Amino acid sequence: MTPDWLDPAQLATPGIAHLLDHTLLRPEATEAEVRRVAEEGARLRVAAVCVNGRWVRAACDALAGAAVPVAAVVGFPLGAMATGAKALEAELAVAHGAGELDMVIPLGEAKAGRWGAVRDDVRAVVSAAGTAPVKAILETAALTPDEAVAAARAAVEGGAAFVKTSTGFHAAGGATLEAVALLRRTVGATIGVKASGGVRTLADALAMVQAGASRIGTSAAPAIVAALSAPAPLRDLLRAAARDGPRGGLPAGY
Repeated sequence: MTPDWLDPAQLATPGIAHLLDHTLLRPEATEAEVRRVAEEGARLRVAAVCVNGRWVRAACDALAGAAVPVAAVVGFPLGAMATGAKALEAELAVAHGAGELDMVIPLGEAKAGRWGAVRDDVRAVVSAAGTAPVKAILETAALTPDEAVAAARAAVEGGAAFVKTSTGFHAAGGATLEAVALLRRTVGATIGVKASGGVRTLADALAMVQAGASRIGTSAAPAIVAALSAPAPLRDLLRAAARDGPRGGLPAGY
């Protein structure tokens, strides 16, 4: 099956780097480490380089001249700050050069079933973001399937361009194929789905795309890209992975 959540250009592009957000969100990460990751992102031609708000300017500087945006996290990793504080954080990140934002929804409101509060939280960040697309992190491992569906719907109602599985920092876990597929069924083909948290290999990444992801958040982008000795169009990689089953290897030559 050809994923209808990817456009023809994405499917025709060799490799998978163009779907990866190369990520460094460790709180102890230094500016030098952020710059190194940004330079890796430029070399690999990833979809975005995702960093904490403090390092947006440094990442933008390291990416100068590259067609790779900086994605800044907002309300990360808990999502429990006041909505106004999230909006201000989003505004500052965009002012410092961020081209995308990955925000954490208020998980406590989701667990309480207060979907209007979730929607309004996302809407405030979307409003502050201007033209920068917002990815709403749902922390699906901490939600029931019904809660994940409702959270995704609330995020989309709030204007999110993507729904995202996980921060990668929650004890409940990260992305699963089941969660990605559920989000894709919920939001349809026109909203992005980002799988993040525990995606470390090429097989993992391809399986997530097959399940419904249109973006992958990972700190292992160089290893994932290096696993392709001779990158074929993404369409062919997905077909090969499908023949080998979930998270299977790729035939020789891929």
